[in-house]
Amino acid sequence: MNRLINLDQVVHLFQEELQESLTGMYLHGSMAMGCFHPEHSDIDILVVVKSKQPRDTYKRIASGLIRFEEELHLTKGIELSVVLKKYTNEFVYPTPFEFHYSLAHKEKYKADPDYLCGGYEDTDLAAHFVVIYHRGIVLYGKSIRDVFTAIDKSYFIASIQSDVKEATEGIIENPVYYVLNLCRVLFFFKEEVISSKREGGEWATKVVPKKYVVVIDNCLAAIKVKLM
Repeated sequence: MNRLINLDQVVHLFQEELQESLTGMYLHGSMAMGCFHPEHSDIDILVVVKSKQPRDTYKRIASGLIRFEEELHLTKGIELSVVLKKYTNEFVYPTPFEFHYSLAHKEKYKADPDYLCGGYEDTDLAAHFVVIYHRGIVLYGKSIRDVFTAIDKSYFIASIQSDVKEATEGIIENPVYYVLNLCRVLFFFKEEVISSKREGGEWATKVVPKKYVVVIDNCLAAIKVKLM
């Protein structure tokens, strides 16, 4: 696991706020898969709770996450969702979530004390569940296999297809993310491998037509981290 960033403060925040309701906290995404880049990667965390919590609890958590990000000067910050344990036991698609925090919502949390993203459904959570099940890391709480069950492949496919549907537009502004994300989606469809964007890109350079390899190589170079 990449340990450039210590997440103990985030774990402690959730322990204090959620107490006995906190079932576990699970790292997924690039940091869990050993390819976190401080300029290009966010920190992906899924939190599982036993029961619904008051709005004020989640607003305090949002404030705590903002403080953590600003103290560490994180470029992409944390992307975090809270789900009820009943949905990790009996999966529902799209999956309801109690609370969500990410860079896209940060300014709203800062500007509006009443703002709260939660109580909706998210198609992305199916993919997050699958990545955690196969490659996640426990930050706190019960083991992954004690909390998550394997979900039908069709839900994972629907989730990743939903994630790439805006690629033709988004690739112009964020080519590194979309090129490598498309590579890992192709990797799954071809070989059913759960991979990071870097792993997907490295695989794709060996199988795609040569005219596309230079584009993928440039994207891989952008996320390469030089370890001191």
